[in-house]
Amino acid sequence: MQFPAASLRRYLLALACGLVAATLQAAEGELQIRIGYLDFQPERGPILSNVIPEPEDAGLRGAELAIVDSNSTGRFLKQQFELVVGRSHSHEDLLAAAAKQHEQGIRLFVVNAPADSLRALSQALPDSLLFNAGSPDDSLRTANCPGNVLHTLPSRAMLADGLAQFLAVRRWSRWLLIVGQTEDDKAYADALRRSAKRFGMKIVAEKPWSFDNDQRRSASADMPLFTQTAEYDVVLVADERGDFGEYIPYNTWYPRPVAGTQGLTPVGWHKTVETFGAAQLQKRFEAHAGRWMNSVDFAAWMGVRSVAAAVTRLRNDDPAQIRQLALSDQLPLDGFKGRKLSFRPWNGELRQPIELVHPRALVSTSPQEGFLHPSNEMDSLGFDAPEVRCNLAGSEP
Repeated sequence: MQFPAASLRRYLLALACGLVAATLQAAEGELQIRIGYLDFQPERGPILSNVIPEPEDAGLRGAELAIVDSNSTGRFLKQQFELVVGRSHSHEDLLAAAAKQHEQGIRLFVVNAPADSLRALSQALPDSLLFNAGSPDDSLRTANCPGNVLHTLPSRAMLADGLAQFLAVRRWSRWLLIVGQTEDDKAYADALRRSAKRFGMKIVAEKPWSFDNDQRRSASADMPLFTQTAEYDVVLVADERGDFGEYIPYNTWYPRPVAGTQGLTPVGWHKTVETFGAAQLQKRFEAHAGRWMNSVDFAAWMGVRSVAAAVTRLRNDDPAQIRQLALSDQLPLDGFKGRKLSFRPWNGELRQPIELVHPRALVSTSPQEGFLHPSNEMDSLGFDAPEVRCNLAGSEP
């Protein structure tokens, strides 16, 4: 049977109009979620070793991949996620970028910035929810907990506790602690001292690194003498910038392992994490970014994915409701770490295992077997509720 040309044209026109109407109707019912990404990393000064520097796009690529992952499932749920990027070269520019995004209606942010900038952002955006993917500062999780900030990057205390548990299992209880010159180094050392006391370790000697020379040519002569002291089981290094720590392994007075910011290192994520589906995440990230995923990338990825999981549960993107859900322990989060992840209701920190790695291998994962907790063994890492003066679940943002 053949249709007249005019009838066929009318039929096709009606079909096209129907498809357009259906598309518009679907679009009207689609939830648009815009997430701001705010990035500011101050100049760290010259590095006195030849370490590979942190990628300049650390964090951003993780957030971008999380948007892709969220949209892959969001399209079936009529959810569309968008990342709005603001990268700045100063603290002031960062606040200006945040204000601009806020004027555009954005109330959900992933932040890769130092602690001072994060505090300023939390005050400037009181009606928003921020995910901290860049600062391991302990004070943000203890005495000065911003009410509208959740932390997806592990604190220094979590990292130090993860390492100390492993050293306790190995019975490497006598530590030589070497501390760099920067404030970050001193903060990392404070976390190690706390962990030593918490898990019954003994710091037999502590030495500040006060040299300003390049160790590439003199480490084999300088380091053995510098590490000569009372006998120790392991050398703990606090050198976040990488001024000298790379040259301590194999150059110590006693033939001992090195751990901390160099050597055996506690991290939130590493290329060598492969189990529980992590290998697939690693491959997707490498295809997207052209490099390995690091801890800041993973923290930014978790920030966006936390928003996506909450939006799926709530069917809206209200920051206050997302915060309440996250702190209620009812937000389902999968971080490819083999355990259910959740935010601590007292300080908003993400409970997560800590990987212990050296550059090319995963050595262990904490919490270690035998380190128990009354409610959640992952709370044996970092600050437990009685140790902090914060209670985010019982306060307004």
